Amino acid sequence: MTESICYVNGEYLPVDQAFLSVQDLAVLRGYGVFDFLRTYHGQPFKLREHLLRLERSAQHIELKLPQSLDAIEQIVCETLQRNSLPEANIRVVVTGGVSTDGITPPAETGLIVLVTPVKHYPAECYDHGVKVITVETERYIPGAKTINYIPAILAMNKARAAGAIEALYVNRHGHILEGTTTNFYIFQGDQLITPVDEILPGVTRSVLLEVARNLFDVVERPITFADLTDANEAFISASNKEIMPVHHVDDRQIGSGTRGPKTKLIMEHFRAVTWGNQT
Repeated sequence: MTESICYVNGEYLPVDQAFLSVQDLAVLRGYGVFDFLRTYHGQPFKLREHLLRLERSAQHIELKLPQSLDAIEQIVCETLQRNSLPEANIRVVVTGGVSTDGITPPAETGLIVLVTPVKHYPAECYDHGVKVITVETERYIPGAKTINYIPAILAMNKARAAGAIEALYVNRHGHILEGTTTNFYIFQGDQLITPVDEILPGVTRSVLLEVARNLFDVVERPITFADLTDANEAFISASNKEIMPVHHVDDRQIGSGTRGPKTKLIMEHFRAVTWGNQT
């Protein structure tokens, strides 16, 4: 297998030869942002949209991008090309940079681009669905995709222990917000409902809702546990999972307990956008 090549602060290197300064604020303080996307037909999907979100994330935490979006886009494409993968996941990370006192942000920030093979989930996850759990926690600065994933790691520990694929955050008001790396949706009749406040707006979510509005009545509002009782279908979305049906939230069965026809229809239309007419 060909060794994976990454980009770190001006250099293209094999992953096992790439290092970050121990004085980088990403290491010392968890100060940094990132974005994540994948390819379809070998091409980055919605790359500019992901980089714009990266820029917004950086602005939220007063972090300066190390280069222009055009330059970062070129670096992403070059890193992708050097890895020669049929399909790939791409992670773009902006680090806080090397700080002499361990807390003051320097003038220069860092940039990392990682390219890895796409992970394929079992067909059962898409044909039948998955279980998710809920955890009481809220994302700090929800509009920023920061590298601080402590709440997500702890939540996913609970999810794995419960045999679930994802954990959904629940805020102090009892609203179900989003997953650790996903957005969440339910169907009540022909109405598709998804949270809009206190979430990280996913690029996949944006594409999905554009598709869904041509098919269903889409409502963006809080989702409560009571809403789950009336839900006949549910699903999650993310760049790496695409659209994945949900048959249980905690111990609550959603609808018939398997993938529903409306979710299947959205999956088909989303696939047409990402893969075209390829079957």
